[in-house]
Amino acid sequence: MAVNNAATYYQGTKVNTASPAELTLMLYEGAIKFCNIALLGFETGDTEKVNNNVIKVQKIITEFRATLDFKYPTAKDFDVVYEYIASLLVQANVKKDPEYLEKALEQIREMRDLWKEIMKRNHMYVK
Repeated sequence: MAVNNAATYYQGTKVNTASPAELTLMLYEGAIKFCNIALLGFETGDTEKVNNNVIKVQKIITEFRATLDFKYPTAKDFDVVYEYIASLLVQANVKKDPEYLEKALEQIREMRDLWKEIMKRNHMYVK
């Protein structure tokens, strides 16, 4: 129990002290994690696990789209990719087809890797 509390405290501290760029990276990592959990749900036939975790990824993608700043030209490009990912997630959940989720996961990983590169080029913290 104490280890669980320490981990929760550490995670909360990590989020509360992170820069906006680091928070974005954490959201990408979370989306990847939830996609992987949903893929495990597909493998085991656990449709509830699939549904719950796809919804978590959808919420993250929705947050990314909601926080885009369209005064920057690249925001439109990001929005197109996020819209595509969102459509793949809907198809994965509605059709219960892991291929759609795998495509979404591939896109999310690419976006995460792009974000890491942006952070490096701008001398922001990257693991």
